[in-house]
Amino acid sequence: MSSDKTILLVEDDPAIAMIIRETLIGECRHFASVGSIAERNAWLADHRPDLIITDVVLPDGDGIDSLRVDAGTPVIVLSAQNTLDTAVRATGIGSYDYLPKPFDLDELTASVRAALQRRAEPAARTDVAPADSHGLVGRAPAMQAVYRTIARLASNDLAVLILGESGTGKEVVARAIHATGLRRTGPFVAINMAAIPRELIEAELFGHEKGAFTGAHSRNAGRFEQAAGGTLFLDEIGDMPLEAQTRLLRVLQSNEYTTVGGNQALRADVRVIAATHRDMRTLVADGRFREDLFYRLNVIPVTLPPLRDRRSDIAALVRHFVEAGRASGLPDRQFAPAAMQWLERYDWPGNVRELGNVVQRLAVLSRDTVVTVRDVETVLHESGEGGGAAAPADLIARAIDDWAREQMAADAPDGDLHSQLEAIVEAALFRRVLRDVRGNQLEAARRLGINRNTLRKRLGQLDIDPAHP
Repeated sequence: MSSDKTILLVEDDPAIAMIIRETLIGECRHFASVGSIAERNAWLADHRPDLIITDVVLPDGDGIDSLRVDAGTPVIVLSAQNTLDTAVRATGIGSYDYLPKPFDLDELTASVRAALQRRAEPAARTDVAPADSHGLVGRAPAMQAVYRTIARLASNDLAVLILGESGTGKEVVARAIHATGLRRTGPFVAINMAAIPRELIEAELFGHEKGAFTGAHSRNAGRFEQAAGGTLFLDEIGDMPLEAQTRLLRVLQSNEYTTVGGNQALRADVRVIAATHRDMRTLVADGRFREDLFYRLNVIPVTLPPLRDRRSDIAALVRHFVEAGRASGLPDRQFAPAAMQWLERYDWPGNVRELGNVVQRLAVLSRDTVVTVRDVETVLHESGEGGGAAAPADLIARAIDDWAREQMAADAPDGDLHSQLEAIVEAALFRRVLRDVRGNQLEAARRLGINRNTLRKRLGQLDIDPAHP
């Protein structure tokens, strides 16, 4: 299908380069592989590839910042630097796709095929904002999906709906979308729909004229007017009353609005980002949220993971909060390994916001520069947020005890309990590992300590789809 194409791979790790070459050799007529920027530039001086696949960190520099390609040449960026600024910079060079390492070979192949089949298009804009984390911390696979979506939103003004539990950082993501987008030089205006009295929501959003209602002693600009040329962030949109939803829908459809008490149409020159912790589809089904407004807002959905699903990011988040506290005058703190392990085991019902609050309290209340397990338990107990966290092994042991007791009471067949439990535990473990490595079976087998063939055999026996574990 793509046998007449030429692919250039820029990767300094010979093992990775060999695996990629063996995977993609059937997708093109010519496959070239180089290991540095200098070798890449020399090759590009004499050749014109149909696709470039490049790593970011190369022996002689940054593979993104130094890459200049013809308009229409797709680029796939591979990187172990799994941060928002890497995703944004990848978008800035007009890349077709960005795959954080470790990546799944099937996903890479699919991306290569799509890139080679696509007709040449103008490169994406290159005036993206300077590299910055914009307050987003973490490299867990679930956050990589968020970073990639934010990067792809940089060159358009589409409406965005951010979903996630309370405390997961929805406003931080909204600000990152604004800061990396077309309207970043304009204002970012936020309004919490759950905090505004029902009778004042329309005046808050659209403004009001003098004398429009009792107490309106002067004209007041609404949030749409304040955000002109920038971004309007509608937080907790799921709590918006139905009557106000109707007015908002008309504005999003027409891009015009009038102030309360006014009759002159004003242009709604804003990008709208909405967020909620509620299940919007349930609200729609229950008649508490307009379906047509939901689809207007849900053009690009961004779902934030709860902190319990990205525990590998907790240590980085703690460091981030410690540094932020130090910058604002709080004492510097380090965390004992056991204390950090305790934090990583805790379920954090309040998510990232709760973790940040706890780290700040520990900075103030800990007597020593090194925070201990006792410090953590004391702070959580005194704040009413928890009295401790059971070790995962203890929780597993309790669950097995309960399960075995039920099976014994039900007179389960002799000799079958072990195989049943083995299948349950194995399936849960395989699914968790596959989700964390985004379906990469080679990486999953490495982390499990088994060979890939054994993993594939067991996945088949357990009826687990590695692409959707």
